[in-house]
Amino acid sequence: MIYYSSTRGGEKDVTASKAILQGLACDGGLFMPDRIPAFDFALKDMCGKTYQETAYEVMKLYLTDYTEEELHGCINAAYDSKFDTEDIAPITYADGAYYLELYHGATIAFKDMALSILPHLMTVAAKKNNVTDRIIILTATSGDTGKAAMAGFADVPGTGIIVFFPKGGVSHIQQLQMTTQKGGNVTAAAIHGNFDDAQTGVKKIFGDKEFAEELSRKGVRLSSANSINIGRLVPQIVYYVYSYIRLLESGKIGDGEKINICVPTGNFGNILAAYMAKQMGLPVDKLLCASNDNRVLYDFFLTGKYDKNREFILTDSPSMDILVSSNLERLIYLSCGSDSGENARLMSELSGTGSYEITGEMKEYMKDIIGGYADQERVHKKIRDLYDKTGYVIDTHTGVAAAVHEDYRKASGDDTVTVIASTASPYKFSAAVVGSIKGQMPGGDDFEIIEELSRLSNTSVPSAVSELKTAPVRHKAECDKEDMKDTVRKAIDWIS
Repeated sequence: MIYYSSTRGGEKDVTASKAILQGLACDGGLFMPDRIPAFDFALKDMCGKTYQETAYEVMKLYLTDYTEEELHGCINAAYDSKFDTEDIAPITYADGAYYLELYHGATIAFKDMALSILPHLMTVAAKKNNVTDRIIILTATSGDTGKAAMAGFADVPGTGIIVFFPKGGVSHIQQLQMTTQKGGNVTAAAIHGNFDDAQTGVKKIFGDKEFAEELSRKGVRLSSANSINIGRLVPQIVYYVYSYIRLLESGKIGDGEKINICVPTGNFGNILAAYMAKQMGLPVDKLLCASNDNRVLYDFFLTGKYDKNREFILTDSPSMDILVSSNLERLIYLSCGSDSGENARLMSELSGTGSYEITGEMKEYMKDIIGGYADQERVHKKIRDLYDKTGYVIDTHTGVAAAVHEDYRKASGDDTVTVIASTASPYKFSAAVVGSIKGQMPGGDDFEIIEELSRLSNTSVPSAVSELKTAPVRHKAECDKEDMKDTVRKAIDWIS
């Protein structure tokens, strides 16, 4: 049996289902397992297994209080016809790297991979723990989590969801995806601030005990669909394991051969999942943590100092426009020997001064994670070069990772087989992608540009995008960052 504890020491020996149901620990920490389990299967024996079968073998090792029937039920309900490919997460080879396409779900971004299953894990968890309160999901998004969470929880009985996103800080398509989402139990609000403001506001609401008591009297409890929820992190481990198995199965690598993994990184959850896969026994050598112009993680892995006190830069890869990478706390916790007191001290420094510095021993623990960054000009060039060489089109976030991988390979001479996490469809960021390919920003409205991208890439426009052209805007709320709690209070009163 695996139990979960807060990275800050306030809660211990919590079951997986309770940790998923709660989302964030009461002390503001994140839930982590008491140990990272090792694979109880041989990777070569997994060849020929489906994504769903792979998911079960990985997730059962963490979600130990879910029965086999419960877990199979959650997996099969999540990874079904919502995905436009039977592979769920196919791999495409292009110009020296393998692109793990994580955008074939309902909202064409990697968040679908975890948020398709989280509502099912959560509703099962509620039943297992005799919870009768209505569960309201409260989340902040830098673009993709919001839509994927809204789609996942829409009209799920006993739940509701409220999403905050930074006004002007997401792409127009991302905003439309959220503001047009159907469902009587969903709503979204734009805050006057950036993603870090939204994320900080959500964390403050979770830590407000008086507000929790107020909601409890209404028969409501809050939970999170952000990557701070362990129910988001565990399903993300699966696709890295699956990608290795697919490469092994196709003869691209040998059994036990190490690969590198490169991940475009903002909140650190996606690359943390790859790190945990490595700790479980996946043959991984280097993990390339790719940052955009907001290079706070690059600087951290270079110097050992995390410092959010810098200019916040809006880029064409908005899901990575983040200065406070919440999931890094989990790596900090592991790197100091799961010392919750030391981790809490560092997080208190971050909250108070905006920075902290780790020890040499902690930095050594992280030596397999290599930071890299690419500015917008470099990203646009990489997207264009890849298209010119191969005809393959990637989005701006994947472009960051592709550029970082190329620069790393040239600088190091490391030609290890590399999997690049391709985190979003280029159709979500069509103007920037078309502008990269053509060398100048295109004219026309969003949907004219989308059609041009379809012609350039010789691919069909995903229905998740084409349907936005005529979808009515349902959610128009805005608020100042100081008024987020009042917005939550009002939303809970009217979402059905």
